[in-house]
Amino acid sequence: MMMPPGHDNGIGPAPCGHRHGSGCFVNQVVQDCLQGAACQQLKPVLISYHRPPRPYQLSLVGPLSPSLQAPAMSATAPSPAPAPIPLTTIAELRQHHSQLVRLGLASHPPHARRLLAFLARDPAAHFPYAARFLAHHPDPHPALFNSLFASLPPRHAARLLALMLSLPLHPDHFTFPRILPAAPLHLVAQLHALLLKLGFHSHAQSLNALLAAYLANARPDLASRLLFRAGSSPALDVVSWTTMVGGLCKLGLVDDAREVFDGMPERNLISWNAMISGYVKAGRFLDALKVFDEMRALRVEGNGFVAASAVVACTGAGALARGREVHRWVEQSGIEMDEKLATAVVDMYCKCGCVDEAWRVFEALPVKGLTSWNCMIGGFAVHGRCEDAVKLFGQMEKEGVAPDDVTLVNVLTACAHAGMVREGRHYFDHIVQTYGIEPKMEHYGCMVDLLGRAGLLDEAKKLIDDMPMEPDVGVLGALFGACKIHGDTNLGEAIGWRVIELDPQNSGRYVLLANLLASAGRWEDVAKVRRLMDERNVSKEAGRSVIEVDGEVCEFQCGGLRHPQAEEIYAMAKDMMNRIGAQGYVPDTRDVLHDIAEEEKETPLFYHSEKLAIAFGLLRTRPGDTMRITKNLRVCRDCHEATKFVSRVFEREIVVRDRNRFHHFKDGKCSCRDYW
Repeated sequence: MMMPPGHDNGIGPAPCGHRHGSGCFVNQVVQDCLQGAACQQLKPVLISYHRPPRPYQLSLVGPLSPSLQAPAMSATAPSPAPAPIPLTTIAELRQHHSQLVRLGLASHPPHARRLLAFLARDPAAHFPYAARFLAHHPDPHPALFNSLFASLPPRHAARLLALMLSLPLHPDHFTFPRILPAAPLHLVAQLHALLLKLGFHSHAQSLNALLAAYLANARPDLASRLLFRAGSSPALDVVSWTTMVGGLCKLGLVDDAREVFDGMPERNLISWNAMISGYVKAGRFLDALKVFDEMRALRVEGNGFVAASAVVACTGAGALARGREVHRWVEQSGIEMDEKLATAVVDMYCKCGCVDEAWRVFEALPVKGLTSWNCMIGGFAVHGRCEDAVKLFGQMEKEGVAPDDVTLVNVLTACAHAGMVREGRHYFDHIVQTYGIEPKMEHYGCMVDLLGRAGLLDEAKKLIDDMPMEPDVGVLGALFGACKIHGDTNLGEAIGWRVIELDPQNSGRYVLLANLLASAGRWEDVAKVRRLMDERNVSKEAGRSVIEVDGEVCEFQCGGLRHPQAEEIYAMAKDMMNRIGAQGYVPDTRDVLHDIAEEEKETPLFYHSEKLAIAFGLLRTRPGDTMRITKNLRVCRDCHEATKFVSRVFEREIVVRDRNRFHHFKDGKCSCRDYW
């Protein structure tokens, strides 16, 4: 639909003098995206329909260069096609193409598609050849161009579109959805204008691709204007609304996404999953489960993607009862337990403290992929069942599954949690040498943690000094923590200051250094660390513990309690401490910073979040029951000792998941064997 020279087409001049926009929404969008000098970037790409026919050609790079000129296609009668040969190099393609030209077959769709499929493997390198081929095709069709658009970088896609329009050849309904996904913002705005000029604004796929492109370029404002100005247009469908929900979630605008979701005229399963997974990625696990419950209440049939998102939400919330419920729903719904979903279920049971249930699910899998093996080995590792982790790795090797980076991390973590130094050294060398895995920062961090926990601080430091890369805060932090455990103040102080400078906003680093200095009685230096925290406006992270009882998830924070049963919980906590004290428990005040009397130090320990959570659990459970608690920080020595006594005195099994691992308390003992 080419316009004669001088035709205005209703396009008004822009402030800069260029005639590139209309007086409608698109002109405003273009100006929003390309203000001031940015208009110079608009000129080369946008194809305007008020120009004469030939200036239409490749406006991004000027007229076709002589290198793109080719002999005309043979008009002779087609001959039998040559037998297809493997095309592995551009030289082979040229040879095969020349045969097709001589036989008059180069323009036949099957041969043309085969040639273009090869050129699409390396579009940047082969673009000139592809452009020459298409420019001289006797019967070009949009499908030939569309096959290249998706594989081309944005700049080359724009050039190819310019060539397409210069032939002249109109795009079809598949053209814009191929170009828009990877387009930068300035090109998206121009394609928006062109899309309207060509009348594709009423085409659902093109409109949805445009929405996705604005969202991918972090412009939810433009996407919203496009969506809501379209109003009740028939081009808007459930995909349009779902695209908006998913895009807003990816940008972290979960509340805005929920508002759009609630206003959707209709929803499909993908819409529900977009909202559930959006909440999961934002860490709002309970909100994700509420949406999942709403979906089930409306009797919407789920699938593996929704199930995986719901399981991950249960994992994040530490909600074992809900996780079991979702697992039962999967089994009753007949949803296929593929590798992704199976791994999510295994991970959920591991992280909710039920490693035995995780093992039953893992064993029942007909086919075990690498991620499933890694998940189960890692589950054994964080639960302190290190012999089981190492044994499972051996089984994995016997079944011919090659390990990867994650496997090595999990095996080394298992060895570190059990103090298996000799085995850790062996597996590090074995996996690296046998499978050719290049050790990365996290692998060195695991080795430093392994050696440091075992008290081999000099060897851990030497390993850091000999690393082929500069150690990051994770590696140095492992040695720093080991210095605190073993009371090496000199090395710990030197490493601690380095860690703080690398991670200045992490309050845990300051607290650990202050604790190390306090244990040596260096109170002036402790005050120095405190002042530095104040100067940098760093606040100590409050300890929080979450407990699930009878399907109810409750959170407790160190030093404060907001709960309808607050008085009862405090009374139970006091009774609990008195009863375990009568059985020999003595508060461990070594981690209390202040230079005050021992009796005064015991008071802050009384209000630690896990003690309040355990007191609540005692109110709601009976002897023989299991309590499961998730803590955001590493469990302190006093709470660890107190929980051992509680498990024996009150006859409860208590599973605590802290920042690093799981602790299973039963009959006065812990699964970590006091090695953590």
